[in-house]
Amino acid sequence: MTVDRAIVEKVSDTLVRAGSTFLPDKKEAYRKAIEKETNPQSKWVMEKVLENAEAAERNHSPLCDDTGIPHIVLEIGENAVVTGGTLESVREGVRQGLRKLPGRPMAVKGTDEQRIAQSQGMYEDPGMLDAAPILIRRTEEDVVRVHVLMFGGGPAIQGHTHRVYHKHGTEAVFGQIVEWAKESTKNLGCSPCTLAVGVGRSHYEASSLMLQALVDGRYDMQSDMEQEITRRVNESQVGALGLGGDTTVLATFMKVGPQRASGVRIVCMRPCCCFEPRIASCEL
Repeated sequence: MTVDRAIVEKVSDTLVRAGSTFLPDKKEAYRKAIEKETNPQSKWVMEKVLENAEAAERNHSPLCDDTGIPHIVLEIGENAVVTGGTLESVREGVRQGLRKLPGRPMAVKGTDEQRIAQSQGMYEDPGMLDAAPILIRRTEEDVVRVHVLMFGGGPAIQGHTHRVYHKHGTEAVFGQIVEWAKESTKNLGCSPCTLAVGVGRSHYEASSLMLQALVDGRYDMQSDMEQEITRRVNESQVGALGLGGDTTVLATFMKVGPQRASGVRIVCMRPCCCFEPRIASCEL
């Protein structure tokens, strides 16, 4: 299949930006957290995280040695056209971006069984790392926009996707999210975190909503629900790198989808590490 070289280059550059750059609102969130932090050790950690991010942006180098698994959200306007060639061009852009960043070689060789066991080793080429399945959503704008997110392993290990009995109220759901987050941030280590939460009707929907929450979330614009979760998790005083302090979570990004008449809600919660969300976007 022929690829569009312009799309390949745009996506490649976007992946490098995602893996090496903090967005402006995230930088400002760190500055505000540093200013108000009362624990000197945690303040120092956050200062170094921000310094690291600024150095990575200048050098176009990875924010973390766990460079992450690419996750793609594709937004398509009403009159926009996306073909199989477009999708393959995006995938090729991801492959080239992983080589350019460079990504850490993490693609596992072998058959299904061998990959599960990781018995055949890994490919040395970072470009062999497949992106997660592309998530497509519509937009009111007449564009095709690509969002690239790089997901590290630690938050995946500490994340949760489970059913929660809502008991005809929000407290059971919020309480479970807070309980998960307090335990996860303590065990993750790479805090302060950004919590990403999706609430849906199935495991797939909740996970996709969690991903979209990261795309749409802003540190300088939080809903009452998001602020409440952040406040309650910060009461744990886990702090940066678990050293204690006022900032365990910088913000919560939450997206609630359609719900069904049922006693349960399916909730996906990802405790993004101090460098996540690693995200950048481009228009094709």
